[in-house]
Amino acid sequence: MIRFDNVCKRYPGGHEALNNVSFHLPRGEMAFLTGHSGAGKSTLLKLIALIERPSRGNLLLDGINLSSVSNRKIPYIRRNIGIVFQNHHLLYDRTVFDNVSLPLIIAGYQHKEIGKRVRAALDQVGLLKKEKSAPITLSGGEQQRVGIARAIVHKPGLLLADEPTGNLDPELSKEIMALFERFNDVGVSVLIASHNLELIKQMGNPVISLNQGQLSHNDLSVASHG
Repeated sequence: MIRFDNVCKRYPGGHEALNNVSFHLPRGEMAFLTGHSGAGKSTLLKLIALIERPSRGNLLLDGINLSSVSNRKIPYIRRNIGIVFQNHHLLYDRTVFDNVSLPLIIAGYQHKEIGKRVRAALDQVGLLKKEKSAPITLSGGEQQRVGIARAIVHKPGLLLADEPTGNLDPELSKEIMALFERFNDVGVSVLIASHNLELIKQMGNPVISLNQGQLSHNDLSVASHG
């Protein structure tokens, strides 16, 4: 699904966010990405989502080399990726329904299909009754669920999450992680950046650890040769 081969990312000014990172996330796997603040976790996710491009090395997603893909193909590739942010990035002047429907509107879905898919996504995160609510009236955990519904509404094969429980208490964090597990159970590949080591340990999934832009630990290394 995702393969990094000696990937480096150097920003203007010389800061090297990632240095010779190699790993393979097989299709259908759920794994965690850990490391100190500034270790390169967000950069790694941005490379997969084509928000950033590698400086060196090869990054393959579903066999497509993202290091050399043309700009006009980026929207097509992103259709198979769902992204969940720590700070939701919700539009507060729109309803929950409108927020979740955005990826479908951008992709050009028909009105009837949008309604069906949005309600299915909200149902999956337990917010079907909140579709007409304003995000500002929701709790932090509910807002994060809206963000997750928006990320999965177009049924992506890959779900990326950047510190999705960073602002939540332990109980809510467990609920959010259980949601990711449910999506993984139906075949979605999931990669979650998190510094919540205690929760990660409880989950028992493979872990990729970064330290100052380099790989310091990789439970996926066995799978990477498969």
